[in-house]
Amino acid sequence: MSGALPFTPLFINGQKVPSSDNETFDISNPYSHAIVGRSASATSADCLAAIDAAHTAFKTWEYSPLQQRKDLLIKAADILSTGRYKQLILQSMKEETAAPIDFCMYNWGSSQLFLRDTAKLGDLMGDERTASDRVPGAEVLVQRRAMGVIFGIAPWNAPISLTLRAIAVPILCGNTVVLKSSELSPRSQFIVAELLHEAGLPEGVLNVVSISREDSPALTAEIIAHPAVRKINFTGSDRVGKIIASEAAKYLKPCVFELGGKAPSIVLNDADIDAAAKGIVSGALLYSGQICMSTSRVLVQRGVSDALTEKICVLCKSLKAGDPYTDPTAKLSALFSERSAENVLSMFHEAIGEGAQVLIGDVTRDGSVIQPHVFTGVKPGTRLWEREVFGPELSITTFNTIDEAVELTNMSDYTLTSSLWTSDLGAAEKLAPRIRAGYANVNGSTIHSETFLGIIGLGGSSGYGRFNIEDFTNRCLVVFHPPQQYPLTS
Repeated sequence: MSGALPFTPLFINGQKVPSSDNETFDISNPYSHAIVGRSASATSADCLAAIDAAHTAFKTWEYSPLQQRKDLLIKAADILSTGRYKQLILQSMKEETAAPIDFCMYNWGSSQLFLRDTAKLGDLMGDERTASDRVPGAEVLVQRRAMGVIFGIAPWNAPISLTLRAIAVPILCGNTVVLKSSELSPRSQFIVAELLHEAGLPEGVLNVVSISREDSPALTAEIIAHPAVRKINFTGSDRVGKIIASEAAKYLKPCVFELGGKAPSIVLNDADIDAAAKGIVSGALLYSGQICMSTSRVLVQRGVSDALTEKICVLCKSLKAGDPYTDPTAKLSALFSERSAENVLSMFHEAIGEGAQVLIGDVTRDGSVIQPHVFTGVKPGTRLWEREVFGPELSITTFNTIDEAVELTNMSDYTLTSSLWTSDLGAAEKLAPRIRAGYANVNGSTIHSETFLGIIGLGGSSGYGRFNIEDFTNRCLVVFHPPQQYPLTS
């Protein structure tokens, strides 16, 4: 980069502002490690100002017409589709996350679709009327009401789409939001604030604070503790999710968590092996495996094990990690830090020490770059089997019977998503409920979600709750009583 470094401010009450003490922190590129920007580092006073702005805005935003909120999201999608926003996103994601251009383009395009689909969710927000089942002649009005200030925490790995997910449904429901961006991608995530401001979002409805890594634990706890904050949503690791859940539990505040994944792909003997191999490798290596839905475990029936393994290895050999912006042969990028890359390698070495075999890969790193790896013989109990890796890897295990496949699949605390590969859709429909995962993608990649349900963890290390209308509204009852007799006074 040349010239002055880009500066990312805070966004509080509709204004771009520096931190109250003018402190900043640097953002570096995961591949080159060059400093690519500086961000305001919010203080306790800044976080309080953001909450106060959101709390004040809620008093009017809650009662804004639903159609106004829907129209605003649609307008934001239209603005996002322009070339100006495309270039802003491509440039910031390239510099802050080192994501390949195809993944940046996907973030840009899918975010437009997400905004439009989220607007349609407003159709589910109507009131309901019914007769009382307790008082003859009474009528019950069931209303959906906004909750208040929502505290959202969105990660770096899909900074546009996951930031929008943290805020769009809450805002549609009439809530206001304080968003904490990742210290790794504040500029990319700030684009969302600019987008919604340009679309006409009133002051205070969305407030964005970037916080340095050092200050983040204490200030996050302060925000959670504030009485005006009614709910928390967090996307990130299960380790941090447990910390946030503990803080929220002190005040009995509800949370929505989309945490880690260890997605299995089950391949039956009658599967289309070519299609399965392509879907599995894509699901495992897209963005170098740094997606919560990334395929990590392949469970293949013995009759097609050799054929599938060979095809997976051929595909993985054809994919190279590096800097996609200077090396056209590199389709995969760096991991988000050297510390992450070292952690991935430590999982590899531990598994090898316990008897795992390396089919593809050299078990080394070049800075934060790791080439694709394929393993067999990974044993339960090792971290490579048990933990989310967030790196370019696959572990292949063979099974004989469906019961064995189910047992192996569910031998994990992660419950986010899965895939089934078979030509027998009836068999898939029977097998899917036996898999402890929010999604069972039949003949499709594990990287998939539906807007009206979002990504669904079934508890454990994948979290709980959904980014939908149900989780960001309260269902309240208004009961219209007829004249009646009362105990003690009639």
